[in-house]
Amino acid sequence: MPFSRSSGVLLHPTSFPSRFGIGDLGLEAYNFIDFLKKSNQQIWQVLPLGPTGYGNSPYMCYSAMAGNPLMISPEKLLEEGLLAEEDFANLPEFPTDIVDFDRAAPIKIDLLKKACENFKTKASPIQQKEFAGFCDSKAYWLDNYALYMALKDDCDGASWHTWEPELAKRQPEALDRAQRQLTAEIFYYKFIQYQFFRQWSELKSYANMRGIEIVGDIPIYVAHDSADVWAHPETFRLDEETGEAALMAGVPPDYFSATGQLWGNPVYNWDELQKQDFKWWVQRFEAMLDYVDIIRIDHFRGFEAFWAVPKGEETAMNGKWVEAPGDELFNTIKHKLGKLPVLAEDLGVITPEVEALRDKYEFPGMKVLQFAFGSDPDNPFLPFNYPRNAVVYTGTHDNDTTVGWFNTASDNEKQNLLLYLGCISPEGIHWDLIRLALSSIANQAIIPVQDILGLGNEARMNFPSKAEGNWAWRYHPEAMTDELSDRLKILTQLYGRAPQEE
Repeated sequence: MPFSRSSGVLLHPTSFPSRFGIGDLGLEAYNFIDFLKKSNQQIWQVLPLGPTGYGNSPYMCYSAMAGNPLMISPEKLLEEGLLAEEDFANLPEFPTDIVDFDRAAPIKIDLLKKACENFKTKASPIQQKEFAGFCDSKAYWLDNYALYMALKDDCDGASWHTWEPELAKRQPEALDRAQRQLTAEIFYYKFIQYQFFRQWSELKSYANMRGIEIVGDIPIYVAHDSADVWAHPETFRLDEETGEAALMAGVPPDYFSATGQLWGNPVYNWDELQKQDFKWWVQRFEAMLDYVDIIRIDHFRGFEAFWAVPKGEETAMNGKWVEAPGDELFNTIKHKLGKLPVLAEDLGVITPEVEALRDKYEFPGMKVLQFAFGSDPDNPFLPFNYPRNAVVYTGTHDNDTTVGWFNTASDNEKQNLLLYLGCISPEGIHWDLIRLALSSIANQAIIPVQDILGLGNEARMNFPSKAEGNWAWRYHPEAMTDELSDRLKILTQLYGRAPQEE
């Protein structure tokens, strides 16, 4: 659906300042929303919010519907009486500009386990009733997720397909036995999901009251080692004997990689999903709309045709395109949930068929300014080629920062950009591209925080195809200044993206 003219900021919650080593849903998240409000922004875009596994990628989560417990604010648990000040007495000094996942995660988990034990003995009747209501309302995914995580811990973190066969294949007797033996562990995983969604719901309500809508990110694929694949193996293309992915997801060679990107996720068994009237996908969208206002669909082109790589391949080069029933899927979701507030990540190898699917449902596509200056005037990323129903970015989480990109851009790109701009302003190239995005006719413009801060490639969030060392950037508490807010506000007003006066 087309959206009104507006602008916003891209920032993942883990990038907030925090004394616990990783950004969370506490005070700094509320301060950030205040910055957005003061700057006349109306959008906050986040990356996927799920519990991350190896590599800490939010695009490879243990569940498509659960929340990341590392984002839970211990200080909010303190306010609830579930933690005490002395629990924070021996916190180490964490780096302020990155997330040290290996050090932060164990400390955060210890605090969450302590809060869980205190909840068992201190929770009021109202809190207990709220918790029970949450578990009932989310049972369609929460029961499988909590059992899966408890079993994963019991199996020393091993992937589900290597568990004992009766557990890997979900034999009812084995699952009943596991639920009895792991009662406390299952309770813990339900408790932390309750706390995550409670804190997130409060933050979202605050954002909405301040006129900020949240854009969430829904990856097309889920991790092989996830509760979703374990609980619904029939909906994925798996090897029936080993449980491994028989066909893996990825993309062919592209801008980011000469050998393509081999993600490793299992692709969907779309025939089975069609037989089920896409029940899993409908539930996924429904769950997502419980805690965001707008959904950005990552790798949208995979709903028209997807790149499938056979098991055993080490790169994505030897895959093939396979048609997907995207039209039938979105028609079903629209019929069951109504018209959807969706943005389509339509980057990469985009065919007329993909564009037709996107346009049929009026999903805005994405335009990235960093892709605009390397070719001729027909380049669809040049602002004068945009349709109104689009969202423009200076760059995304997969790109370098604008400053980092410009410093390493080819001479041809730099020359084209400078000719397009006329000159570089005294404020720097990052503000030139911010101005270019805001001034475009695209209905929505979203700017990564790193570009507002004018940071170089040290602040890059992700390097596609690089398995480790990503997703760790954080900003300093004093970074979001009134000066930046005022500058962003002026440009937002100048280009007609400010909220309409009531």
